Amino acid sequence: MTIRSARPEDAEFIAQTILSGQRGYRSRGWFDVALGWPEAECRDFIARTAVARVVSMWHVSQFLVAEIDGKPAAALCALPAAGTGPAAWRAIEEVAATTGLAESELNAIRRRGMYTRACWVQGGEGDWMIEHVATDAAHRGRGLVQALIAHALEKGRAAGFARATISFLIGNESAERAYAKAGFTFAEEKRDPAFEAIIGAPGFRMFARAI
Repeated sequence: MTIRSARPEDAEFIAQTILSGQRGYRSRGWFDVALGWPEAECRDFIARTAVARVVSMWHVSQFLVAEIDGKPAAALCALPAAGTGPAAWRAIEEVAATTGLAESELNAIRRRGMYTRACWVQGGEGDWMIEHVATDAAHRGRGLVQALIAHALEKGRAAGFARATISFLIGNESAERAYAKAGFTFAEEKRDPAFEAIIGAPGFRMFARAI
């Protein structure tokens, strides 16, 4: 196993990581709902955000990749929590412009994506945030997530952060066990019936730990 920074040529793998990480144990995640397109089209759009000029939490530069035999097998993103929301939307606007999406469709994406607002929890402005954690199904159970988290925490520590956070869908027991094993403990959760009606999970839970 090798841990390295993601590169532009990893864009498609990062796109799948984002989709899988957002879905957790459910069949749909934020991009599925907000875009409302078939999976292949969603994946292509996300891959474009991964190499956009705007650096968001979906950009390859924010990801660490675990390789097995020279091929990506797992990944996560780790970055300062401050400003992640506005940067993400700017990345969407950039990709929408370069792919010729109509303004009406961009507005529809924004509207559909608002379903998370009532229950999304993430780190505060001074926190180091870990998100979009996923392992390829063929490589699960090999400790890749723990290795990636350890590298992500070291990266945050080196950048001067004192606390790391990680969020996941309430009910994602495998994620909760993995993050507890990495030293994270419960910090906050938010629930919303409208969110649960769309996704099938009650809301989001956030864990945190000192680094």
